[in-house]
Amino acid sequence: MSNQFSRRDFVRAGAGLASLPLTSGLPLFGGMEVAAQDGSKTLTIASNVNLTAMNPTLPAATGNQLQAYYATIFDPFLKQAPDLTYGPGLVTKWAWNEDMTKVQLVVREGATWHNGDPVTAEDVAWSLDRAGKPENKNPLRFVWASLGNFKVDGNNITADTVRFEPTIFKWFGFLGAYVLPKKYMEKVGLDGFEEAPIGSGPYMVDKFERNSFLRLKANPNYWGGKPAFDTLVFKFVTDGASRVAQLESGAVDLTYNIPFEEYDRLLKKPGFEGTSILVTNCATLFITNKDAMLDVNVRRAAHHAIDKQAIVARLLRGYGQPQSTMQAKEYDAYDPSITVAYDPELAMKLLAQSGYSPAKPVQVTMQTTRGMAPKDFEMTQAIAGMWRKVGIEAAIEVIDLPKRSELIRQHQGANFIFQSWSNATGDPHNCTGFALYDKSVQSAWRDRELGAKMDPLWIEKNYDKRIAGWKGIDRLVADQGYIIPLLQYAQPIVFRKGLKVTPQKNEFVLPATMKPA
Repeated sequence: MSNQFSRRDFVRAGAGLASLPLTSGLPLFGGMEVAAQDGSKTLTIASNVNLTAMNPTLPAATGNQLQAYYATIFDPFLKQAPDLTYGPGLVTKWAWNEDMTKVQLVVREGATWHNGDPVTAEDVAWSLDRAGKPENKNPLRFVWASLGNFKVDGNNITADTVRFEPTIFKWFGFLGAYVLPKKYMEKVGLDGFEEAPIGSGPYMVDKFERNSFLRLKANPNYWGGKPAFDTLVFKFVTDGASRVAQLESGAVDLTYNIPFEEYDRLLKKPGFEGTSILVTNCATLFITNKDAMLDVNVRRAAHHAIDKQAIVARLLRGYGQPQSTMQAKEYDAYDPSITVAYDPELAMKLLAQSGYSPAKPVQVTMQTTRGMAPKDFEMTQAIAGMWRKVGIEAAIEVIDLPKRSELIRQHQGANFIFQSWSNATGDPHNCTGFALYDKSVQSAWRDRELGAKMDPLWIEKNYDKRIAGWKGIDRLVADQGYIIPLLQYAQPIVFRKGLKVTPQKNEFVLPATMKPA
């Protein structure tokens, strides 16, 4: 029997499974083409985010961009393929029992921690259990806490369904879903783990300089095979222009998430190659249900007045896909029949019904980050210009990511809030659900009437019925203008010739999958 599951089959798995040293001597720069005297090679990457914590299960570790580090050092319960399907990680088989009151897991044999200790089923059960406990600060503990009463028998684990979570197995391969070494962490403690972390992944930590670089050595005993490069160096370069300069100078071999105009320019130069595919990261305008946003005419007009195709073409140079719902084409609940057309004339008619016009515009505020997501600030500027033509005057306020999160959590955000929303699980729970449920701290629109329509879907065990229910919610959301999905991003990756790179739709950049061409 195959252990590879389609995303649809994944939540129905129960029907298809039975029970169940700081020495390097290698240069830090331009390493791919530079071999050390022993013939080993280095791959150097300029990444766009700083690494602040070595524990991959803390709140500071949950960004998609950070998984380049964590998925290189640690192993997830399940691995997600480039096309978003799931396959074995440290867990090789997974299933519900017949009535979905228990989960059954089988743990991989032969995997080892970086210190040589074997990875055990006890490690896996302990990692799942600790993830659901509030004191361990896992930001997704509400998911992990749905399982409890773990029992280990050899390489087999069973756990009770404390609260039914239909997407639980999809989280096994997403953010923070890493197995940690129980015996080692209990010995050294959390502080000791930060100073000397070990995982079971393809690379081992060699040296970490905060705000500078992370140097890793290949794990020769990795269960998935030794990586192609003996040494891997991540340089933390948060400025896009600086990352481009480092690549052009030969200081690094690969970089990503650079401006698309630079991506196009570099691909025209000899010695560079690149890839840019649509990823599970979507630009969205969240709406706070207060003030003028309580008027459905204003909300709908704001959506119809945005020329998303023009934004993709002019700001993103064609690297993107307009959206009408929060479901990208790869997602389980994608419904192409739900559309919100660009129609400025309709937008003006809707606003006129509420007494607004270009001469007498409705006043709103739009908050955005600047440089956190591709063209985030420029996108809001373009939208404000489109709105002005139909009768919406928007003041733009630039905020940072922590402030944005706090304002949404406190339900104190502006009328519109620019957000890049990622959902590599592809499940509607994790886009439409968390983005619009009134009890979600990630939701700006908090309306119990809408939330009541969602309530049954959180615990629905029938997959087809659950997905159909979310499609109905998406249609209602589009009709009422509770949120404005804008577009699905593409991720630009540029690298020196001589490197083979496999892009991932989940936006993870995974050096262990890279090889010399």
